[in-house]
Amino acid sequence: MHSVAMPPFERFYEEHRAEVLGLLRRRLGADRADDAFQETFLRALRAYGRLEHGDHLRAWVLTIAHNVALDAYRRTRTTGELVEVGSEDPTPAYQALADLTDGLPPKERAAVVLRYGYDLSYDQIASALGSSADAARQATSTGVRRLRRRST
Repeated sequence: MHSVAMPPFERFYEEHRAEVLGLLRRRLGADRADDAFQETFLRALRAYGRLEHGDHLRAWVLTIAHNVALDAYRRTRTTGELVEVGSEDPTPAYQALADLTDGLPPKERAAVVLRYGYDLSYDQIASALGSSADAARQATSTGVRRLRRRST
């Protein structure tokens, strides 16, 4: 399998910033999206040099953004602050999974969201999570089993 070379971080940022900002605005509202956007790309920059190849960078950065949004949501939930949710974009499919997956362990939550929210393959999920395709499949399967047990 041929791996994609890592682009310079600036080009990576230019290619993905609009989509990341849109996701964060939908999840957190316009007021809080800017801080989350900065946090997302700071986390990405810190980890960028450790990536081995440039495959699936979109999935990787969207996973980071999703996790930043979850962290921000949890912080406001504990302080009792009300969050104004943006309404300019239609709700993406993966957002419908947020309430279901919040109680899952982080790796399982990310695998389930990437599989059923973003419709990524297990190879793509593995790349985003830094694991093998088998581990991604297992994390997704375990997460779905936990969700089924919770719903019964």
